[in-house]
Amino acid sequence: MAHPGFFLAVETAGTGAHPASWRRADSRAEDLFTGQYWVDLIVAAEQAGLDAVFLPDSFGVQPGGPGVTRGRLDAVAIAARVAAATHRIGLIPQAPVTHTEPFHLAKAIQSLDFATLGRAGWEVSVSEGDEQARAFGRKPAQDPAALWHEADEAIEVVTRLWDSWEDDAEIRDAPTGRFVDRDKLHYIDFTGDNFAVKGPSITPRSPQGQPIVAVRADDAADTEIALRRADLIRIGARDLDAARARRGELRSALTAAGRDPDSVRVLLDLDVHLADTADAAAAELRTMDGWAAPLPEATALRHLGTAETLRAVLAAVDSAEAADGVVLRPLALPAVVGLLSALDRKPLPAGTFRDRLGLPRPASRYAASTEGSPS
Repeated sequence: MAHPGFFLAVETAGTGAHPASWRRADSRAEDLFTGQYWVDLIVAAEQAGLDAVFLPDSFGVQPGGPGVTRGRLDAVAIAARVAAATHRIGLIPQAPVTHTEPFHLAKAIQSLDFATLGRAGWEVSVSEGDEQARAFGRKPAQDPAALWHEADEAIEVVTRLWDSWEDDAEIRDAPTGRFVDRDKLHYIDFTGDNFAVKGPSITPRSPQGQPIVAVRADDAADTEIALRRADLIRIGARDLDAARARRGELRSALTAAGRDPDSVRVLLDLDVHLADTADAAAAELRTMDGWAAPLPEATALRHLGTAETLRAVLAAVDSAEAADGVVLRPLALPAVVGLLSALDRKPLPAGTFRDRLGLPRPASRYAASTEGSPS
């Protein structure tokens, strides 16, 4: 089994990553658009000792036609619903920046960090293609370079807004009638190619100061932003050798960019289906494939087996230094999550998400200066 520092998360995509997973008798597809479905899954992941849950989201309808799960709830709203039912697991909703104002995103993730007492993260994504652009009607579709340049600016705005209240800005001084010290609120005065935001945030600085930021590194455009901005970098690879090489490339690039590579976790995606035996897991996948051919996937490892064989795979990833952790992507979500307790992970420690990652709580970048404070 991987050592306690090995990070393990699960991605909760609908009824599962397989497009026909909703047809399984145990899929709970009828509950997919209820809060209890998500509470049950994520509480089970927490009880199994997983460090975090990734909640995917998009402004586009899932491709594949009427034979696949279509429609989705807002990931940040799901995380907020689950916040009160969980106590230690990190919650990382995906929130696209392309058609969303960074001021709104900053406030939403800060609020989630308050609701979870410091367990919030944000997976940054962009909205590609004409369909999502037409859904908003504000601007045409952008190429990857433009999308990720905009995302880079959005992350800068969000993180500045997270810092715009100093930690001790709330003074709640009843005798003088002052709730906040206005000298400890700061304009961010950001002007870029896509945004001009004065600030400050309307939300006080949250428990982590800076919630955890995750970015995928699939191509040159998003990798550049991941290297500059991410605490967690997600990768896909066909085998452990490719994953180890990719992790090495990213660590070298982090060093070249002036960042400590040990302060960033590289997480490997692993598609997984579990059953009581490996043969049963393979047979169940064949059944799902017979219902609907799987959609083309990016390069990703896949494991079909049992909780015991999955333990061996995680240990192999760890010992090969192929990644600092794994993000499980269950092909049939309720079925796999129900078996994760057999991984025998230690209970999660108390504390913030940053505590678990061994990252310090950063000071506000504005704390040493009173310039730009609202009057």
